[in-house]
Amino acid sequence: MNSLLNDARLTELRKKIPALADATNIVALEGGLTNINYRVETPSGIYVMRVSDKATHLLGINRENESVNTARAHKSGVGAAMIDFLSNEKVLVISWIEAKTLHAADFQKQPELLLSIANALKKLHTGPTFQGNFYFPLVRKKYLNTVLENRYFIPDQYLSLEPLILELEKILASNPEELVPCNNDLLAENFMDDGKKIWIIDYEYAGQNEASFEIGNLASESALSDEQLTILCDAYWQKHLPSKIARAMAWSVIARYGWVMWASIQEAVSSIDFDFRSWGLKKWHSVLPELTGERYIEVLEKLKTNF
Repeated sequence: MNSLLNDARLTELRKKIPALADATNIVALEGGLTNINYRVETPSGIYVMRVSDKATHLLGINRENESVNTARAHKSGVGAAMIDFLSNEKVLVISWIEAKTLHAADFQKQPELLLSIANALKKLHTGPTFQGNFYFPLVRKKYLNTVLENRYFIPDQYLSLEPLILELEKILASNPEELVPCNNDLLAENFMDDGKKIWIIDYEYAGQNEASFEIGNLASESALSDEQLTILCDAYWQKHLPSKIARAMAWSVIARYGWVMWASIQEAVSSIDFDFRSWGLKKWHSVLPELTGERYIEVLEKLKTNF
């Protein structure tokens, strides 16, 4: 990779960050759909500098909350240390974690990882309370309103199927779980394995939420089977609770439906070179057969039965 040590913009940012002032090498990291991330090497250590895309306010991301919750996740024992935060520039600096980034395929190849994931989630959820709340039904509705108001892309049938999502959300809201500190964006790549423990990174959507959303959203992002979701739920709750499994299943459906609108907004406003349309349609083509087939009825009935 080409060094960005002499990049003018990064140099100006580093002047404001004492830990990075004496950098010896800077390279861009892969990934990041709302940030550009850089590995910064210095004589005293290695750091990650996260430079936010300017339009992320439309996604409901609060960078002040992200910095606070990153620090609190570190206190819980699963997050990287928060080194610095430039509020005006929306730049966050965290410590480098020497570990392997996980991928969805790893959960298929190493099912025992789900037990370690459950343990990491428990540490996060029992750690210091996060700043701000993250209630996905409200978030997804804001995304949808933004898309409609600006006439961004929306798939066929999307609006006509929303009543099914509203029904699931209504049932979940009638019997809410206790709120705990959640990451709320647990794709597989936000887990890192150093061989001894699982780390959890990226707290831009972090806030108080219910654990079952965290688990259901995780399952949706990594396409976990019902069997794998059951293993994860049983390990997390330390007992077999059909009500929790049903709840996570419902959140998985709601999450995939809602994130489609996230992709539509990003396609329209993001400066990051990424095919957000295809990303969103992958979510849509995953949830559409469930909403129009027997799966939705199955999830709905399990949710009702186990309440």
